[in-house]
Amino acid sequence: MSQTTTFGVDGMTCAHCVQHVTTELTALPGVQDVAIELVVGGSSRVTVTSQGPLADDDVAAAVDEAGYAVTPRRSLL
Repeated sequence: MSQTTTFGVDGMTCAHCVQHVTTELTALPGVQDVAIELVVGGSSRVTVTSQGPLADDDVAAAVDEAGYAVTPRRSLL
């Protein structure tokens, strides 16, 4: 059964940024799809569909590898 996780990513400003984050996230085991709603100057909404739960640390590391930062959960409330 697929699982969908949505989180924010700070610092993305263009389609090139979106591609970097998408590439890193799709490299994680079990990731089936990545959809990003780009918000220039704010937290972009990233939705990841995977075969099972993803570890927060793995997601954060992949986003960091792309050169960006996951928005702390409390700021999305």
